[in-house]
Amino acid sequence: MKQKEDIIKTALETIDSEAKSIKNLKNFIDDGFVKCVETIYNSKGRVVITGIGKSAIIASKIVATLNSTGTPAIFMHAGDAIHGDLGIIQKDDVIICISNSGNTPEIKVLLPMLKTLGTCLIGMVGNMDSYLARQADLILKTTVDEEAGTGNLAPTASTTAQLVMGDTLAIALIQSRGFTKKDFARYHPGGSLGKQLYLKASDLYINNELPQVNADADLSTVIMEISGKRLGATAVKENQKITGIITDGDLRRMLQKTGNVTNIKAKDIMTKNPKTIEKNTLAIDALQIMRQHNITQLLVMDNGEYIGVVHLHDIINEGII
Repeated sequence: MKQKEDIIKTALETIDSEAKSIKNLKNFIDDGFVKCVETIYNSKGRVVITGIGKSAIIASKIVATLNSTGTPAIFMHAGDAIHGDLGIIQKDDVIICISNSGNTPEIKVLLPMLKTLGTCLIGMVGNMDSYLARQADLILKTTVDEEAGTGNLAPTASTTAQLVMGDTLAIALIQSRGFTKKDFARYHPGGSLGKQLYLKASDLYINNELPQVNADADLSTVIMEISGKRLGATAVKENQKITGIITDGDLRRMLQKTGNVTNIKAKDIMTKNPKTIEKNTLAIDALQIMRQHNITQLLVMDNGEYIGVVHLHDIINEGII
């Protein structure tokens, strides 16, 4: 086992090597890169990305990034392609073949078949003298000086360069399409951003009970309602209209001020004109109201009718904060 200092030295050298490979990509962002972006942007089909070994793993990640940012893409393993999976390619698709060496046996078998389909072939390749570089219609160059570590034993810097080039391509396409946060949320409805743009109070209050007491309810009734409904508050109604809210904080403050609670009614301790939201209010907007007024509950209304409570914990549980 190496000494601590040697381990740290090796780790830092690896980071430096891969950082160098990324920085060097700037030299390859040229007219050829622009042509690749334009070709994909103008395509009526999908982006089909293929590779073998570690490059296949990178290809899968790039596919995921493209799909999530508005560019339809699918992954086709180079090994499976020559055993029937070529059938997934359609005439308007753009193909990206990823290979650092550009000379692997599977790639050499696959490329002639791809060329017969008449689709545009983009090679993401490190070796400019390779079979892939010669056969490709367009090139995304990902050349690195060497892999991290000694002896170029495993794909490291080269696959990092491929990954970053894929991200670069995806971001360039985002900018070309005018892709917005709202577009992103459409593809990520379960993510934090998606929930910020779509989750409403009506999606939250339905999971809670409906705490409410009459304005003349005694203190015992108020405490039982707050405790039983487990929301830390209860609405106060008078003549079927909401007139106030009582929180557990209101109860504590009341007890600090008075020792005689025998004749106390709900209307004596409630906060008048409570903060309310309509059921279609976005959860993120409800959160801003809570923060602005330093409160943890909001009463939910539907055209003047009290229908529920949204608690801060409901929003936290959805991962919006």
